[in-house]
Amino acid sequence: MNIEIKKSKKPIKYNEAIEFMEQRLLEVNEKKSKQLIWILEHEDLYTAGTSFNENEIIDNSVKIVKTNRGGKITYHGPGQLICYFVIDLKERKKDIRKFISVIEKSIIDTLKYFNIETFADKDNVGIWYNNNSKIEKVAAIGVRVSKWIAYHGFSININNDLKKYDAIIPCGIKDKGVTNLYHISNQSYKNIDDKIIDNFISNLKNLDV
Repeated sequence: MNIEIKKSKKPIKYNEAIEFMEQRLLEVNEKKSKQLIWILEHEDLYTAGTSFNENEIIDNSVKIVKTNRGGKITYHGPGQLICYFVIDLKERKKDIRKFISVIEKSIIDTLKYFNIETFADKDNVGIWYNNNSKIEKVAAIGVRVSKWIAYHGFSININNDLKKYDAIIPCGIKDKGVTNLYHISNQSYKNIDDKIIDNFISNLKNLDV
């Protein structure tokens, strides 16, 4: 398998993570390094993707880090699993939509292992949970593609502080909520990182040429 699996136990600074991925992208493009799947956590941080609007910031006192990933504004922090990747689509089908579907299926398959039924929405990127007819986001996805190499990643809310989302309009969506796994089902999620890695690698085979 030409993918390095990396797990960081201590929180990683956002800018350091992006620099690491962008350097890895160049090395992967030149066939000098393996592709990457990286599980980590960030300290409190708000990031804005390329399509965000200033009016999606409710609390103007919070600091926003602008990024080159797709998507709008979101929050990262303790209690949230982040999966970053550097995946070479030149070795697979060059289909970004299908690659997003691989991510969606990997998250859905993983949460199903914990008896949590979630779904993807073609109009609102991310993974959603139906809480008594209230639709709430449990995982966010933000991807950028350069030289046909996909990077950035996705995040799954496990037991993070949901009040942090009050400062923004998460992902620019006003009429839906945000939740985490502990709100849905208070159980152990200690092996969720291994499950998401296994499912991601398995589902990537759907892109094999």
